[in-house]
Amino acid sequence: MAGRRKAILDPSYEAVVVGAGNGGLGAALQLALKGVKTLLLEQHNVPGGFATSFVRGRFEFDASLHELADVGSADNAGSLRVFLDEAGTDIDWVAIPEAYRVILTDENLNVRVPFGIEELIDTIESEVPGSRKAMTKYMELCKDVNGALGILGGIADSAKPDRMISDFMSFVRDSDNPIEEIASIVRKLMNLLRVISKTVDQVSDEYKLPDRARAILYPYWCYLGLPMSRLSFTSWGAMLISYMTKGAYVPRMRSQELTMAMESRIRELGGRIEYNTRVEEILVERGKVTGVRTSQGDEIRTSQIIANVSPTLVYNDLISPKTEVPKIALKNVNARKHASSCIVVYMGLDTTLDELGLTDYGYFISKNMDTDEIYDSTYVLDVPIMQATTCLNNVIPDCSPPGTSIVSITTLFSMDSWSDVTPKDYFKVKNRIANGLIDQLENGTGANIRDHIEEIEVATPATFARYTRSYKGVVYGYELDPWDGVIARVVTKEDEKYIKGLEIGGGFSFMGHGYNVSLLSGRAAALSTLKEMGVKS
Repeated sequence: MAGRRKAILDPSYEAVVVGAGNGGLGAALQLALKGVKTLLLEQHNVPGGFATSFVRGRFEFDASLHELADVGSADNAGSLRVFLDEAGTDIDWVAIPEAYRVILTDENLNVRVPFGIEELIDTIESEVPGSRKAMTKYMELCKDVNGALGILGGIADSAKPDRMISDFMSFVRDSDNPIEEIASIVRKLMNLLRVISKTVDQVSDEYKLPDRARAILYPYWCYLGLPMSRLSFTSWGAMLISYMTKGAYVPRMRSQELTMAMESRIRELGGRIEYNTRVEEILVERGKVTGVRTSQGDEIRTSQIIANVSPTLVYNDLISPKTEVPKIALKNVNARKHASSCIVVYMGLDTTLDELGLTDYGYFISKNMDTDEIYDSTYVLDVPIMQATTCLNNVIPDCSPPGTSIVSITTLFSMDSWSDVTPKDYFKVKNRIANGLIDQLENGTGANIRDHIEEIEVATPATFARYTRSYKGVVYGYELDPWDGVIARVVTKEDEKYIKGLEIGGGFSFMGHGYNVSLLSGRAAALSTLKEMGVKS
């Protein structure tokens, strides 16, 4: 053990990143880009956290990735593509051709939804005649909300008065019509303020969206994990516009290509990454970070830590000594509600998608689009009402051997309901739910799936808890109610820095959850760390 410690770790680093999930990789990459002596510690033997793959038989399954927002094409790049390109990563992005197909069996609804704002409006108008005017105003509001969030981000980056004045003068000088553009900025900010405390359903009611239009529009709700009666419209509007204007992408070699590209680049830039090394303690003295202690027994000194870890875990378990945990930090993190976990059925089929009649990449299948009823069903130890299914070969034809295909079914599932499953009943319960989900898919699409299953694996909240050590297998961070939505978290972000030198990145951060958000939140945490270190970013 002593020899291993000597070979692995220097006694001190300028910054330590805890966890090599998307947030940790994004943070370490940004730090390494600026020449910071960085150590990234990961308890697993591969990077990625949920962003990883595994092999069964002759099939390689992605553990969790459906699609990435905010990537965009080379000439219409989103924030994620810009960050990764500027960082020098090499990723082969593949565009997903359509947004999704929504099938509601009780509503006689089967619609392919395209990307593009006008295309979305046209599709809903064709299915719900007379909805165009309401949908057009609704999507304009979503654009304004998304634009306002970008403006606020820019203001946050230019917080000093002299910088703000300089930026404003540059804006006036470079603008063709500064008065019109200023009016546009004011409109966007006012619209954001108008809906900042509202839920999606409240805004949809205000804009008089017909129920059938909502049924076509709402399937993306499950990417945020809250029913529309509770989900912050700000989070929803920004996500919807991102998908409709930038489309969706996957790396050709799926999420493992993404994580390995970042991992390789971090090492090229001089960053250090160590696997099978769990951080047991974050060391704090007089309210300041001083280092970490690992499962290997190593103690590494540092004044800057970025934790790609749930703050609930950080403040309840990792801070040492416990007397250094502020009471307000415990009250804050324990007031938040952990969001959903998932059940995933991974299937390698001995036939092609064409032969099965599965023509789309993504399917949302449900009885209806009553998101409250669907959400409530995830708290019952039974088959949830809704599933999100991907057919990977429709985007990456050679992702499986010739004549075969990969289909994955995902459904949200409450971590609390799964806690009632005993070890004795584990396989019986998960197989019963998996069979129900396969029935849903077959009934919704008419495809004969069951007779063609060559390989099958079922992941539950217990699976995700085992491999990622996420609390009870939570996948979606904290729930995004309006009181704890992105804007509320941004406003309180500085107040929630309870320990000097400690930042949170990843799906539990102020930006919310999801692949692209987790990556960019890691970068945001690194930018904050660089600022504290006095390193120009």
